[in-house]
Parts: sequence; C-alpha cells; structure tokens
Amino acid sequence: MSSAPISEQETKAALPAAKSHPSLPEPEPSQRSGARKWIILLVIALAIGAAVWKIRQNTENQTAQGQKMAAMMDRPTPVQTVQVQQKTMPIYLTALGTVTAYYTVTVKSRVDGQLIKVNVREGQRVRQGELIAEIDPAPYQAALAQAQGQLARDQAQHANDQAQADRYKALLNAGVVSQENTQAMVAAAGQSGGAIQADFAAIQAAKVNVNYTKILSPINGVVGLRQVDPGNIVHASDTNGLIVVTQLEPIAVIFTLPEDHLPEVLDLIRQGRKLTVEAYDRSGTNHLATGTVLTVDNQIDTTTGTVKVKAVFDNKDGALFPNQFVNVRLVLQQRPNAIVIPAAALLTGSQGNYVYTVKPGNPPADLQESAAAGHKGGRGHAGAGNSAGSGQSQKQPPFYVEATTVKVDLTEGAQVILNSGVKAGDTVVVDGQEKLRNGSRVSPKQSSNPNGPRAVNPNRADTGVGAGSSDHGSGQPANQGRTGGSQP
Repeated sequence: MSSAPISEQETKAALPAAKSHPSLPEPEPSQRSGARKWIILLVIALAIGAAVWKIRQNTENQTAQGQKMAAMMDRPTPVQTVQVQQKTMPIYLTALGTVTAYYTVTVKSRVDGQLIKVNVREGQRVRQGELIAEIDPAPYQAALAQAQGQLARDQAQHANDQAQADRYKALLNAGVVSQENTQAMVAAAGQSGGAIQADFAAIQAAKVNVNYTKILSPINGVVGLRQVDPGNIVHASDTNGLIVVTQLEPIAVIFTLPEDHLPEVLDLIRQGRKLTVEAYDRSGTNHLATGTVLTVDNQIDTTTGTVKVKAVFDNKDGALFPNQFVNVRLVLQQRPNAIVIPAAALLTGSQGNYVYTVKPGNPPADLQESAAAGHKGGRGHAGAGNSAGSGQSQKQPPFYVEATTVKVDLTEGAQVILNSGVKAGDTVVVDGQEKLRNGSRVSPKQSSNPNGPRAVNPNRADTGVGAGSSDHGSGQPANQGRTGGSQP
C-alpha cells in the first residue's frame, strides 16, 4: 500500500505564518567591537603596570642587598687566634694500653682452721710483713707442746741407752760380755739419738704451723675485697683465698706496637736509652703519668702483627689503676726548634695545606677584590654582623687575614710541626675559618686554649702509631679533611 505524494501547496499550508510571532532584535556590530577593545586595553595597561612595579622592586632589592653586602664586607669577622711557637717537640708513637698491677697476690691460708680475726680493712694500704688475718692457733700450739714432750722423753731414753752402751764397751774390753751384746747396746743408743733428731724436726714443723696461723702480707699494696668472713673454717686447699693484695706503686702498662716499628724501638733500647712513655686518659687529652719502657715481649702476635711492650710507672699519686684503659705515647726523640701550630688552624684546599695568618692594617687591593668576589658568590661573612658591629671595627685597629700555604712535617696529637710557610710569632686563626676568605677583615681574639677550641683527639683513630708519626714525615695532618672559606 503506497502513500500519496504531498503537494507543495499543502506543505506551505502546514508551515506557520511568517508574522505569527515577533522577531528578536540583533545587536549593532559597532557596539560589540568597542567593548572588546576597552577590555583588551585595560588588560594590557595592568600588565605593563605590574611589570614596571616588579622591575622597580627588583632594582630596589638589589640596591639594598648591595648596600648590605658592602656594609658586611666592611664589618670584621670575629675569630680566635694563637701565635706560632718554636719549641722542642717530642716525636712519638701512640698505642692503646691497659694498666696492670706490678704484683698481684691472692693471700691464702697455709693451714686448716677457723678464721678468728681479719686485721685489715678493704681498700687499706698494707706493707710487706703486716699482719692481715689470724687462724685459731690452739691445735697447732698443742701439737708443738706434744712434740716438745716427745723430745724430752727421747732425750732421756737416749741418755740411758748411751750409758748402757758405754758400760758394755768396758765389759767387752775386760772379756766379760760378748761382742754381739755390745753392738746391740751401741745400736740402741744410736736409735734413741735418731729419735731426738726427729723430735727436733717435729718441733720445728709445729712452730711453722703456729706461725702460719698469723697471715702476713707478702707485698706492699692495697687490700681488695674480703673473700671470707671471720668465723669460717678455711683450708689450705681453698682456691679463692682470703684477700687479694695488689701492688700499685710501681705499676705497669702493657700496650702493643706494630711490628714495623719494632726494629726502631729495639735499636734505641740497645743503645742504652730509656724510652719515655706517657699515659693519657681515655679521651687522650689529660696526662696521667710518665714512665719508662721496661721490656719488649720476645715474640710477635701472628694474628695481629703486633708486639707487646711493658712500661713501668712510679704511680706515686695513684693516677693509674689496674685494668684501666689508657692512651700511650712512646717518645722516640725530641725535635728542637720545631715550628708548631695547633691542628685546628690547619686547612686543606685544592692547592694543599694552608692557614689563615692575621695581618695588621687594611688588605691590599688584590685581596679586597678576592674577598668581594667571594661575597658575590654567596660565601663570606654570613651572620658575622650579629657578633661584630661597625662600631667595634672603628674602635679597634684594622686586621685582615691572608691564606698562607704551609708544608706539614708531622702531626703530633693536637699540634702540627711545619717545614715552611710561617715563622715563630706569626698569628694564625684557629676558630672561625669557615667565615673567611683571602683578604677578609677580622677582629682577632687570643684563644685561651693553646691548641685551639677544636683541638683534635691525638688518639681518635689509633692504630698503635701516632697520628703524625705513622709514616714519619708523610705530611698528612690528622684533620686533613677540613676546608675553610677560601683556598690560596
């Protein structure tokens, strides 16, 4: 079934009439373009104004920073200083040591019996032969009396036997008695004489046991903690003993040295030199005592490659105590007229080791340019203005620093021996170097510590050899990793 075609008239009749609804007004083209132009011009004007304000603000900030930096450059940096010294310096090896008692005796009872008295206090100093404790002597005194009684009986018997022997000898000469009877009498007299000698020995043994009931100190020393209280039964076989006495004057220190240094040490000993040994506390800063080398062990430890050395100290002040850990310096020689600076003053840069020396007056022009370049690079007197004002720089005479290259000979603990670079009497900076550059103005203050406020521990990385004497002239300082604010 097909649909009939729709005619053009019918289509037009179906559409609404053109004037059946009102038409919308269209905007004028000139009004739209004018508003858009004003908006664009306003945005451009705001952008230009913001750019001008930003440029002016940056210029003002740069000017203020430049003025502030210039003021900071004129403001001296406070530093601590010391003077370079020329003196006799010891050259030594360092090691770790343990204090050991020169003598240690565990006092034991030599007889069995009841401990009736202890005559010393724990920790008391005793002398050799001083009475320490007493064992009940009654059983041993009775044994002594018994031995003496036996001696008296045997002496009487011997006298009788001897008289009988003498009579038989006379009768034998007269032909009254036989030879056999005479010999029997003489033998009996000899036996009783032997019994007398045994009695004397028994008496001596009894006296010894009586004496052993009084326990005496075998050495000079200090009494330790009491192991047995009075009233207990003690035996000669007891392992713990009664008291331990330790001799502290003198006292010994045992330390180890690498086998590489053994020939040098032995050569000095063969020359008859008494090698000085200095003992320091665990931190390596406080000197405790000075002694001498007593002996070197007769073998090298194959597991560690070291040899034991024993030194003896008078220890009159009691600074050393058994089993105490100490840092040891074995002095090999004394170097006269050595140029010495604190290790805290030494810095390391790309050109090697250097120090900051303090000079009076204003820095030369080339050093001023160097210092100014450092400030432009963001390095220099950061925070220095808080501690040193411009008023202070006006009151004090001007000073500046100069980076001076030095050649290190040896580092001995907290001090460094130099071969060249500075001379005795020069002033070097020991604290505040991180704020300095070559030519920086400074306000120096003498350090109260001759080794500087950051003096290094002479035995911080101990390997049995001194920090600077490990290679005897290697020239590598103990703080070779430190760097300052400038390099020469």
